[in-house]
Amino acid sequence: MIGFFFPVVPKDTARIRVQLSASHTEAHIDHALAAFGKVGKALGVI
Repeated sequence: MIGFFFPVVPKDTARIRVQLSASHTEAHIDHALAAFGKVGKALGVI
């Protein structure tokens, strides 16, 4: 996971980039989505 912060993106609009590969299983993807959802809700961005 790579974070992008100011000055790469506008101030207060940080981004996270993820990259999938053929070796990731559906379970891996489900786990990642659940984790992003949990954190996003806790931070109020979802």
